[in-house]
Amino acid sequence: MTTIYEELKSDHDKHRDLLAQLEKTSGDSEERRTLWKTFYYDVGAHAAAEELTFYSGLIAKSDGQPEGRHSVAEHHELDEMIQELNDMDMSSPGWLTRFKTMKDRYEHHIEEEEEDIFPVAKDVIGADKSGKIAAEFVRKKKHERKLVDEKAEEALED
Repeated sequence: MTTIYEELKSDHDKHRDLLAQLEKTSGDSEERRTLWKTFYYDVGAHAAAEELTFYSGLIAKSDGQPEGRHSVAEHHELDEMIQELNDMDMSSPGWLTRFKTMKDRYEHHIEEEEEDIFPVAKDVIGADKSGKIAAEFVRKKKHERKLVDEKAEEALED
């Protein structure tokens, strides 16, 4: 049974890889568009599911509130940067500059989660040996991704 910590780390590793690949792209290429779309949708669903399943439990306990609130605030900051990048012209030099700033902040955020937040969470919400939190995270992430896909389809129909 996978724990929430293993599930989150697996996503983080996938995101690190996508960010490294994206950083090597240039201009408004098909490769950049494909990698960005994959990162954009996955990180959005990940963050929403993480807040609903992991951070809600952490914030519910006073011992976990400072770390939980800090991370959720970082999610919102990163979301704004990601939305800004999504709306920018990928061929502009500003896109790559802004991307590198977001990449640095995102990598800092996930490193902080793994090194600082996970140990606190294990004390506050437990080790998730049964995999219950992980299973809920996976379910919520799939649901969040489905909502994004439905929203995109509606936008195409308009």
